[in-house]
Amino acid sequence: MKTTPAHRAACLRLARSEGVGPVTYRRLLETYRTPDAALEALPERARRAGRATTPTIPSLDAIETELHKTEALGGRVLLLGEPDYPPLLATLPDAPPALGILGNPARLSCRAVGIVGARNASASGLRLAESLATELTHAEICVISGLARGIDASAHRAALHTGRTAAAIAGGLDTIYPPEHATLQAEIAEKGCLVTEAPLGTIPQARHFPRRNRLIAGIALGCVIIEAAKRSGTLITADMALRYNRILYATPGSPLDPRSHGGNDLIRNGAILTETAADILRELPPYPFDKKHENFAFQTFPTPVIPGFSEPPHPFGHTPRTDWPDLDAALDHVRSLLSHAPVSVDEVMRRCQFSTSAVLTVLTELELGGVVEFLPGGQVALLPT
Repeated sequence: MKTTPAHRAACLRLARSEGVGPVTYRRLLETYRTPDAALEALPERARRAGRATTPTIPSLDAIETELHKTEALGGRVLLLGEPDYPPLLATLPDAPPALGILGNPARLSCRAVGIVGARNASASGLRLAESLATELTHAEICVISGLARGIDASAHRAALHTGRTAAAIAGGLDTIYPPEHATLQAEIAEKGCLVTEAPLGTIPQARHFPRRNRLIAGIALGCVIIEAAKRSGTLITADMALRYNRILYATPGSPLDPRSHGGNDLIRNGAILTETAADILRELPPYPFDKKHENFAFQTFPTPVIPGFSEPPHPFGHTPRTDWPDLDAALDHVRSLLSHAPVSVDEVMRRCQFSTSAVLTVLTELELGGVVEFLPGGQVALLPT
């Protein structure tokens, strides 16, 4: 079902509203059926959750300006449920409501493998990233990475020879980061594709990078880890890949090199030892999936059906309800189980005497109230006070 410009603008207003993250966005549309109705209900929902001030909702003019500026760059805004939205990413319960893209959207919808690793990579690590990316693109696999220094940049540069590469970035499409990758970012936009969850004008900050990593893990069929220290940001991508039921690969390294400790641990715990592209291709499912792999990603996160949001999805498999007998008690109890350390939504459900649907409704209220934040990978945490 083709949506109107007014409908798209309303969806983007909802997605950009303060306190509305990916999970809450979908819950609101499940409950209210249209973005306009959800926007109208938003202030009262936030007040009921204990928010002292009305959440900021961008004006229609601000959204239209964002859309026009994106088009002026040569880019597009893709909404969840639209035809060019990356199909594997759409299966995630925390799929971004809106993506900014610059380049060829087909790069986000074909067979893709993520290659990520250390920024301060060794010469051998950089050479391996180049080799794997070159072989994968010649096998018609798109290489997706995060445009960071080191392994990411080497993988992108090697894949650019065929144009089969996509870069997930933490800032807006109009932002270059890191600065020295200006030429590389422009080449990827021309031959491959840039994709981001961030609005125009967003300057990358530390809190944005996990969402960037979520795009890599969610779009790819599998992720390759090349050189990662035990507490590196690269392991965030590995963790998300596992949470999203993706195939995890890791290249072995010397136990004397701290940059190899994270990857070696992943192999020790079940990641596929990877030395050549053949190791990757041997385990990689086809796409579209054949009968052997048909449940590869969809058994956990069903594909949303959102033709104009007239048939809202139920990503957690439960019909939403709003008529809780004692919402205040539920809010207090669920909030008492949370801390600033992330915890899975499933764990919160296990610790509650309330139904799954009740817990999800309460968490939505708490996000709208500015109390909690949904994090990539189905986790939730209290926001700093």
